[in-house]
Amino acid sequence: MPQLAPGMDRLGTETAFDVLARAAALQAQGRDIISLGIGQPDFKTPPHIVEAAIKALRDGHHGYTPANGILPLRMAVAADLHKRHKVEVNPDNVVIMPGGKPTMFFAILMFGAPGNEIIYPDPGFPIYRSMIEYAGATPIAMQLRETNGFSFSADEVLAQITPRTRLIIVNSPGNPTGGAVPEIEVRKLVAGLAKHPHVAVLSDEIYSQMLYDGRSHTTFLGFPEIRDRLIILDGWSKTYAMTGWRLGYSIWPDRLVEKVTRLCVNSHSCVNAPAQFAGIAALEGPQDAVQAMVRAFDERRRAIVPMLNQLPGISCIEPGGAFYAFPNISGTGLSAKELQNLMLEKAGVATVAGTSFGIHGEGYIRFSYANSLDNIRKAVERIGALLLEVKR
Repeated sequence: MPQLAPGMDRLGTETAFDVLARAAALQAQGRDIISLGIGQPDFKTPPHIVEAAIKALRDGHHGYTPANGILPLRMAVAADLHKRHKVEVNPDNVVIMPGGKPTMFFAILMFGAPGNEIIYPDPGFPIYRSMIEYAGATPIAMQLRETNGFSFSADEVLAQITPRTRLIIVNSPGNPTGGAVPEIEVRKLVAGLAKHPHVAVLSDEIYSQMLYDGRSHTTFLGFPEIRDRLIILDGWSKTYAMTGWRLGYSIWPDRLVEKVTRLCVNSHSCVNAPAQFAGIAALEGPQDAVQAMVRAFDERRRAIVPMLNQLPGISCIEPGGAFYAFPNISGTGLSAKELQNLMLEKAGVATVAGTSFGIHGEGYIRFSYANSLDNIRKAVERIGALLLEVKR
């Protein structure tokens, strides 16, 4: 067998998909499995969005599109950002992507190289660290603490910057914790970055419309002083229940637009044409389905947290956003991976160990509450019975 490039041995994965595959295998054997593992809404894409894609196909949109996306969609993205955040975005700085991951992939490739450092959230989305290591850069963990609501501390992040730092990745609301970063921390980080002009920011804002208890999202786009080194990741997957459509967008500074467009040309050519027309319908059409979905998630959030807090050895703070609970399971005496496996194999509940999201995820389990209230209640009951059995 020909020898592979060494970077392949550094490439990680997203364990949630492994858990999903194991859960599917158990279901195929006749087991009743409740999935609280995978991070996708349990709602269908709103019908008007589906119809827009069908119409695009019927209208003959079957060919290639520009690598950065069709202009009407890029204009719709810019208009939506202005409507939601009162920020001005040039459609020329918008690049449409096949999902959210290509944005982080390309940004990390641009700034990750041997000798460079990239600061990333931990616990955090596992592909951040995977791609940093694949690119040959040194990953520097931005520890997110339960005592801080799983928000980053701007002072701690700024203290981690060295002359070798090239990129800081932030994610709010966050996966896997549901932590939402307060505006004061965003402002302190931006102010501190004035002393570090060599550092770029990748802000993953994919859950920005999923916030609770009156919170509002503070986008990094609102700070003109860093726009020349800011990359925004967002898209349709979570907000519009379009995970399988593989449609995302990114905002790039002027000097990087041409470079990222070249990466698009070299990797995927362009994004699926009908999906782009669906994206326009999503942004410009009624938002009732989005609001209803967020209300449902909020109802489940307010249900699952008290239920988890009643389990022996488990405590859980309220997540501020997204659709994840990240309870502390250290009181059970089990490691995160041990409890994840026991819950799947013995209780028939699929979850994801905190260690799948970084070294600081030990002692935690991620629950996705993108499932019905009935299934959430049933799952927690099963886990409670399992923990009582383990204690005996």
